[in-house]
Amino acid sequence: MQTTDILIRLGIALVCGALIGYERERASQPAGLRTHMILILGSCLAMILSISMAEAYGSDPERIAAQIIPGIGFLGAGAIMRFGLNIKGLTTASTIWTTAIIGMAIGYGLFAVGAVATLAVLVVLGILDTFEHKFIRSNRVAEIVIEMNDSTKTANQVQKIINDAIVRRLSYSLRRSVHNKHLRMEVVAQVSPTLSIDEMVDVLSKIEGVRAVKVE
Repeated sequence: MQTTDILIRLGIALVCGALIGYERERASQPAGLRTHMILILGSCLAMILSISMAEAYGSDPERIAAQIIPGIGFLGAGAIMRFGLNIKGLTTASTIWTTAIIGMAIGYGLFAVGAVATLAVLVVLGILDTFEHKFIRSNRVAEIVIEMNDSTKTANQVQKIINDAIVRRLSYSLRRSVHNKHLRMEVVAQVSPTLSIDEMVDVLSKIEGVRAVKVE
């Protein structure tokens, strides 16, 4: 493999990584422009190194390349974060993994495949993301915890408001303290993305007998 050929592959990889990284940067994701450019450059270079060593020493060209996928999987896991009962960062982690594979394809010389894959990623992240937010509004999971006085009337009012606000109840528990006559209601439920958590907390807080409200 000539030096010019290597530089061309690295240059194409950087452009593809920059396009994907720019989209992630605009979406304010933790892995943005620089991360994707360095990532695709590294995977492309590793693939080039695998081919060069195989040509020079007759070694197995898959030895280095085979380590890229599990290594990138470990890196992608760092982009996945948990917020309460909801998981964030799966799309970014998938993008990181796919970008590395695109880098491998370009490093192997499959320029058209890398370009088409990059375009496909941009379509999924951009156009389909807009379509999803407009027409497919997925429910999120919330944990609602209410501390209140031991009163049947208060508990019924709280339960009615929660039932009206949620889409589907996943779990429910009600604990009674015999010492201070308090109730603790815990509800894990799917709620609509259009639901205003602040408004629901405000309504629950105004119920007579409610001592504390927490929604995560």
